[in-house]
Amino acid sequence: MNSFTLCISLLSLLSAGFSEKSSKDAITGKAVQNVLHKENIGRDYSNIQTKFNLQSSKNTDEKECDIIAGVGESLVECSFNTTSKTFIIIHGWTTTGLMESWINGMVKALQKQEVHANVIVVNWLERAHQLYTVAVNNSEAVGREIAMLVDWLQQVTEIPLQKVHMIGYSLGAHVAGFAGKAAKNKIGRITGLDPAGPLFEGAAPDKRLSPDDADFVDVLHTFVYGTLGVSIGIEQPVGHIDVYPNGGSFQPGCGLHDVINAIAYGNIGNVVYCEHERSVHLFVDSILHQDKQSVMYRCPDTKTFEKGMCLSCRRNRCNKLGYNVNKIRSKRSNRMYLKTRADMPFKVFHYQLKIHLFSAEEIQDSNPKLYVNLYGTSDDSKKTSIEMPEQVVANRTNSFLVYLEDDIGDLLGIKLMWEGSSSTWSLWSQFRSFWTGSDSTATKEVKELEIRKIRVKSGEMQKKYTFCATNRSATKISPGNEMLFIKCLDGWPIKNKTSLHS
Repeated sequence: MNSFTLCISLLSLLSAGFSEKSSKDAITGKAVQNVLHKENIGRDYSNIQTKFNLQSSKNTDEKECDIIAGVGESLVECSFNTTSKTFIIIHGWTTTGLMESWINGMVKALQKQEVHANVIVVNWLERAHQLYTVAVNNSEAVGREIAMLVDWLQQVTEIPLQKVHMIGYSLGAHVAGFAGKAAKNKIGRITGLDPAGPLFEGAAPDKRLSPDDADFVDVLHTFVYGTLGVSIGIEQPVGHIDVYPNGGSFQPGCGLHDVINAIAYGNIGNVVYCEHERSVHLFVDSILHQDKQSVMYRCPDTKTFEKGMCLSCRRNRCNKLGYNVNKIRSKRSNRMYLKTRADMPFKVFHYQLKIHLFSAEEIQDSNPKLYVNLYGTSDDSKKTSIEMPEQVVANRTNSFLVYLEDDIGDLLGIKLMWEGSSSTWSLWSQFRSFWTGSDSTATKEVKELEIRKIRVKSGEMQKKYTFCATNRSATKISPGNEMLFIKCLDGWPIKNKTSLHS
């Protein structure tokens, strides 16, 4: 298509009844002149091997439309929008040589959220469908080619780079980093979805995705410690915000039980990628279910979070997961944690329980199996296990994390249950003594705990409560029994009433 034909085509489109709003969606006016007269200034784009497919909501026939750096007509033919956001999706290493199914879901989610956006899918399959080490060696060259495209788009269309958002999965996350490094000007945002770990873990910032690659870099880590002892994702923080859902490993629905089933049915590859690809689905979920926005919390490590000790939103200590994250930048990386469900929507509700366990005996190797039912103004929870990441200590306040899949509203009461019975507890003591060769008479097992109050903090509501035993004279619990607690006045002062629901 020559310049004269291009101009005639544009005029015919305009005369066909473009509204003022829709005319802003395509390349017109000054941008057209830039495309025609500045499309190939000072740079040779002929050696670019990477393909750039523009997915536009205006292309209702769903035909592929490739943008070719240096060819201005390709922008017009693909209806490139100069005023809206531009998303660049980058796949990772592939063993099949085919585009993975998650890409189409990501495209549709972004188009639903940003109707007029440019969604560009990067195709570097030929160089990604190699031995992993070869694909890694190709990743920097692919990043430079993406940077050439971004530089050219800014030159000929004057798109604001703050509206450019690269989303890279696995090895593609590092490709996005290399693109950000090579671009003449800094782009707005890079989202790394479980960036690849092998050959990148511990590497210098210029050899991997890093916070310097964009104005804002957020990263989801979902497979840093694999179910089979093998990890695919990088563990170290590489962004301004690094998120570790469920500690960065053992994603719900991708556990050992699923591995066993997969082995039985010959689908082990699906399970291996389940945790790795969960990063993609968490991000898509944050776009599609903004009414059920997952909240994440800043915490130094997984164990501290799993004790429920990081559910504060003061001073930007909590944030929204995924697409609508608050872009907090600091010199040091912010590690963020949250729990999730096994399926979309992934949102759960986090609670910290602080319980002082009075006992005449020390709690030995086996923690008591405690469960709770939380009663709220809108619903009651199911029987929920109290997670204990470490050995609990008698005659000390212990902190635990409990999370629910449903919003039960404002808390009204708690039922605490101790699973088992005194007889099974005694049998376990005798078995352990036999197995370890210890004298069972020398070790006294805890058969009774006294619990007077339970203090609770709701992460999502940022509220604190105190619950007292309904019978002040009956505050002891033993295996196989339960206790009821109701809201009482001796509570923590509610200093921060901020709610993420508002």
